[in-house]
Amino acid sequence: MKNQDRKEVEIKLRVGSVEQAKRLLRTAGFKVSKRRIFESNTVFDTSSLELRASSRLLRLRQSGNAHILTFKGTPTAGRHKTREEIETSLGDAEALREILARLGFKVVFRYEKYRTEFRRPDEAGLATLDETPIGVFLELEGSPTWIDRAARLLGFSESDYLTESYGGLFLQWCSKKGIKSDRMVF
Repeated sequence: MKNQDRKEVEIKLRVGSVEQAKRLLRTAGFKVSKRRIFESNTVFDTSSLELRASSRLLRLRQSGNAHILTFKGTPTAGRHKTREEIETSLGDAEALREILARLGFKVVFRYEKYRTEFRRPDEAGLATLDETPIGVFLELEGSPTWIDRAARLLGFSESDYLTESYGGLFLQWCSKKGIKSDRMVF
């Protein structure tokens, strides 16, 4: 959830399948608010990986015809992932790529997913169903109270909360598989 001070508060929950996730969401009263869409994400950093070292993120996302540049600040410790998030829509993504390259940024990670957004009537929180190459995840974004209540409604407990980024989850997955890659793509 992004409020006046541009803070994002979220968790991820691992789910066995898309069908299971949809069933859990429907049972808990969530309805589709944005249909399934393919997203391609490109993460930029300096040659010395300065942003990664401080857990910050500079990302260019293509979602349908939209291009969104996002900066995410260093997360604060806690059971929910909380950090500054600043986003803006772009008209010319290629021009931005050239600008970033000239400023010394390079592509360090790419990831793809299919995302469907869900909401419960009259609630501010957002649940997303993310289909990724490393599994299916529900992401809950909102106030800490809303996240905890929604997670319980979906049948999860605090011990199920994941606060890693998709990049971090991918690195863990690669380590378990004994592979090295900078692309989490289909």
